[in-house]
Amino acid sequence: MGFTKLVSLLILFQVLTISSTQAAPNSKLFREYIGANFKNVRFSDVPINPGVEFHFILAFAIDYTSLTSPSPTNGIFNIFWDDNNLSPSQVHSIKRNHGNVKVALSLGGDSVGSTYAYFNPSSIDSWVENAVTSLTKIIKQYDLDGIDIDYEHFKTDPYTFTECMGRLVTTLKGNGVISFASIAPYDYAPVQRQYLTLWKKYGHIIDYVNFQFYAYDKGTSISQFLSYFETQISNYGEGKVLVSFISDGSGGLSPDRGFFTACSSLKSQGKLNGIFVWCADNSKRDGFRYERQSQALLACSR
Repeated sequence: MGFTKLVSLLILFQVLTISSTQAAPNSKLFREYIGANFKNVRFSDVPINPGVEFHFILAFAIDYTSLTSPSPTNGIFNIFWDDNNLSPSQVHSIKRNHGNVKVALSLGGDSVGSTYAYFNPSSIDSWVENAVTSLTKIIKQYDLDGIDIDYEHFKTDPYTFTECMGRLVTTLKGNGVISFASIAPYDYAPVQRQYLTLWKKYGHIIDYVNFQFYAYDKGTSISQFLSYFETQISNYGEGKVLVSFISDGSGGLSPDRGFFTACSSLKSQGKLNGIFVWCADNSKRDGFRYERQSQALLACSR
């Protein structure tokens, strides 16, 4: 074996050794839902750490008529967030003042008025056509960057949901209307069936998985949380599942009971893909203390 070849092999061995022992890079992505509860919260109320990538997610745009007399509209989306406080001019302002901020809208959610917000298309083609048209109008009006898919109730099969959402994201990205898309499943079999079918076919165009870890029981332990995380990255891939908490502490692993300890554990393994919070409306009363802590953890290089 020649000297040059021997040196090359030694260098290759060192690179492989380093690669196998170093943790994968962590993400600095922080995301927060805002506007669903109409508590007069504004983008400017929320602390923004310049060391993170910050996504506000407007909740919600829903293909229903109105809060007072809700009925499905087959992909014709209307605004159901607090647009008096979260208007197009306020989107422009927060993005102009903070170069690390992007703003998305979320589709669906749990309810509209007093009824569940069902995904209930008349047909795949008609729903996609209506959704592309109505969402493009809203996204351009508000200068938004992406969408989040958060349907939680279904009157259709997983194939129809998959094709509607997959074709929607494909078209909006292809038209240059959005630059990213996320989904927001949680661990309930009828919901997981829909989202895992979508993920299997269209996971390559989905950028983030806002997994609702706060949908697990209140009082979840750190070890349980980490076990749940491992289960979901086996479902949705290691690099895309974000961890989460709910501001009012009503479910999952809460910040005051070990959430940040669990995050630090994931970070030490190179598995902290980002943090998201439900929601700014409820965090306002506590001065966004846990939003500050979340972003500080993400921004820290250690």
